[in-house]
Amino acid sequence: MKTFKIIVLLGIVVILSCGVFAQTPSAGFKVGAAKIDITPAPGSAGNRGGMMGGGRGGMMGGGMPGRGEVPGAVAGGVPGAAMGGGMPGGMVGARGDANSIGRSGAAGRGGMMGRGAGMMGGRGGGASGGYPGADGILDHLYARAIVIDNGTTGAALVSVDAAGVGDNIWSQLGTRIEQELNIPAKNLMINPTHTHSGSGSASVEQLFNLIKEAKGKLQPARIGYGTGVSYINVYRDYIDPKTRKWWEGANYDGPSDKTVAVINFETLDGEPIAVYFNYACHAVVTGNTDMVSGDWPGEAERYIEDSFDDKCIALFSVGAQGDQNPLYFQQTFDLREIRIKDYASRGQDISNSMPSGGAGLNKQDPTVKRLLDQQKMMIKSMGQFMGEEVKRVMRLMDPNYMSTSGKIVAAQKMLSLPGRTRIGQGRAGVDAQYTDSADVSLRLSLLMIDDIALGGGSAEIYNMIAQRFKRESPVGRSIFVSMANGSSNTGYIPDDAAYGHQTFEVLSSRCKPGYAETGIVNGLLDLIKEVKQAK
Repeated sequence: MKTFKIIVLLGIVVILSCGVFAQTPSAGFKVGAAKIDITPAPGSAGNRGGMMGGGRGGMMGGGMPGRGEVPGAVAGGVPGAAMGGGMPGGMVGARGDANSIGRSGAAGRGGMMGRGAGMMGGRGGGASGGYPGADGILDHLYARAIVIDNGTTGAALVSVDAAGVGDNIWSQLGTRIEQELNIPAKNLMINPTHTHSGSGSASVEQLFNLIKEAKGKLQPARIGYGTGVSYINVYRDYIDPKTRKWWEGANYDGPSDKTVAVINFETLDGEPIAVYFNYACHAVVTGNTDMVSGDWPGEAERYIEDSFDDKCIALFSVGAQGDQNPLYFQQTFDLREIRIKDYASRGQDISNSMPSGGAGLNKQDPTVKRLLDQQKMMIKSMGQFMGEEVKRVMRLMDPNYMSTSGKIVAAQKMLSLPGRTRIGQGRAGVDAQYTDSADVSLRLSLLMIDDIALGGGSAEIYNMIAQRFKRESPVGRSIFVSMANGSSNTGYIPDDAAYGHQTFEVLSSRCKPGYAETGIVNGLLDLIKEVKQAK
C-alpha cells in the first residue's frame, strides 16, 4: 500500500510515492506457500501426550519444566494452575519432546490435578479418555507456511494446527532458516492455531522443509490487506446467574473484537497463492470428543483451500483470544453438568476442577453421544462462516491498491513483568492469595510487510490489550498475533480492568496486576518506532 508526499518547488507540484516509512526500492514481492500433514498415527505417542509438554499443572500458565525434564513443545504450567483455556496442561504425558509441537511423551507423573503433568492418573500415560486421539481422528492436522521475498530479504509466516509452539521449536527453526535459507530469524512469525484437540507432532526438520518448499515456489506477487467481521466469538468471563460467582459463559456485554484481518497473496495475474487470516477465538469446541481435530480454525482453513481447488494455502493466526470463546458452546456446558453429576454420584466433587477432554463421560449414553455429534457439526458451521467472510474480504480487494513491492523489517524484545505465585486451588469463583515470585517474561515480536504490521506476544493475552495496541499503533494496518514465536512463563495475561474477575485465566495468571497491559502495548509501539528509525 502506497502513501504520497506532496512537495511544492517553485510553484511546481511534485508527488513522490513512498511507503508507510521511508524505504529503499525493492525488486518486487515474490511469494510462495506450502502445507504438510502432521496428523499423528493412531496410538502414537503424539496421540497419548498432553496438549503442551513438560509442565507442572496448568495448561499454559507456566514455563517451568517438571523436575529437570526436557520441556515440551510448550512449557507447562505452574503448580495449582489446574486449568487453562478449558483444558488442563500436560494431561497424560509429562516428558516433552524438544523437537515436537503440541506433544508430550507417554510417561506421566502426577495425580488428578497435582504437580506432575499427568492429569488422570499415576505414572503411566494409558488412562482412557481425556486426551486428543483417545477416540481416534476426527480431521487431519496441518502445518502451513507462506514465504515473502522482496529481493533484499525474506520473511516466513507459519501456522501449526497444534495447541502451542514452544521456545525450542521457534529458536531452532529460526536459526536454521537464517543459516540455510537466508531468512533472518527475527523475520519468522510462527503461531499455533491453539486447537485443544491437537496432538500432532511436527519436528523442526519438518517445519524447516515446509518453509524451504514454500520458498522454492516463490513467484512475483501482489499483497493486499482488508478486514471483515465475524460474530462466532464472545467474551467468556461471566458471572453465573445461579451461583452469582465468576465462571465461563457467553457474556454478550463483555469486550470482544469481531475483526477478521486478512492478508491476501496473489499472482500479478490475480491467481490465488495464499491467504493469512487472523481472529480472536479459542479453538475448544471438540475438546470433549477426545478426537484429534483442528477444531473450527482447521475447518476454516480447509474450507477456504477447497473453495480455490487447493490452489490457495489458507493460514490462520490466532488473535488475542485469552478471554474469547466460541459463541455457540452450549454442548460443552451440558456435558460439564453431566460429568459433575456423574462424579458426584461416586462421591467426587469436580465442579470447580474439571477433568480434561471427555474424561469420565459415558460416550455410549445417547444424550452424551448426541452432544458430541453436535460439537463435530458445530466446527464445520463455524469454519464455513469464517471461510466465507475471509473469501468476501479477498474478493473486495482492489488490485490497484495492492502492493507489488515494499520493505520487510522486523524486531523483537523480551518483556519482563513482576511475577506472583498463587496459593490455593479452585478453577473459578473463589478468592485467591498470592506470594511474590521472580519476574516472568514474554517475547514481543514485530514483522512489517510493506505497511502491514504484525505484532505478536508469546502468551495467551486478553482481547482488550490487542484492541488497545491496534488503536494506538501508528500503522493503520496492524494485526495482533497471540502465542507468537514461542511460549512464556506468564500464564494468561489479563488486561488491567479484568484483574478483579475470579476466572481461571485471572486466578492462574503469574503476572502481577497493573503492569502487563501497558508493557505489551508500549513494547510493541517501541518496536514500530525502532524499525521506523532503522529505515
